[in-house]
Amino acid sequence: MVDRRTNTEEGVMSAMNKKWVIAALAILLVAVLGLAWGLTTSFGRRSPRATPMPAAELPWGDDYSEPGVWQAESDAMAQVQVQDGVMRVYVAVPNQLAWAFAGREFSDFHLIVEATQVAGPDDNEYGVLVRMEDTDHFYRFSISGDGYYLVSKYDGEVWTPLSGDWMLSDAVQTGAATNLLEIVCQGATMVFLVNGEQLVQVEDADYSRGDIGLYAGSFFEPGVEIHFDNLRVEEP
Repeated sequence: MVDRRTNTEEGVMSAMNKKWVIAALAILLVAVLGLAWGLTTSFGRRSPRATPMPAAELPWGDDYSEPGVWQAESDAMAQVQVQDGVMRVYVAVPNQLAWAFAGREFSDFHLIVEATQVAGPDDNEYGVLVRMEDTDHFYRFSISGDGYYLVSKYDGEVWTPLSGDWMLSDAVQTGAATNLLEIVCQGATMVFLVNGEQLVQVEDADYSRGDIGLYAGSFFEPGVEIHFDNLRVEEP
């Protein structure tokens, strides 16, 4: 297994390639299994929403003290549910993604959420999905338990990195720790922060509005458990 913390260019590139290869395998696996869109990714097939989403009135938030409006399901591969005052996302198998949707439409906003790694390997990914037109078209803000981050876009067929490949940042708290994730979307400009530190600003006009989601994913090892709490969505 490649150590993504290596300082050699070859090692770093191999590690980055590993992330993308495993993500592609997860996409293929889910597409083959045809899992429900509310739990795991349906990348590779068009999954339009049955009814239009209601527009969110800002400010909007959730402390997960009650089940609320989130659209999530659980099965043998992953458990996604509001439990004990948090949104709990547990991934029980390797090479898998799982998520929950708010069921609201957002355009320009400032999102803040606490994300805590509770269990599992540090070689993982978790974060926030924004401007989700459906489960095939959205932006993804990812961090990992070993201190990396990535901003990417999915169009139903191809992942496009908007921030370069996976990048190491001292701003990301590693291991069993809480990270404060922030996203500011205003027009085509999107700013991504961790623990108050700006990681990257990107420009992309493909998706201007949509739902938000919270997600976690595994790579080689199962057992990734992430808790999300104190979500706030405000005016940018």
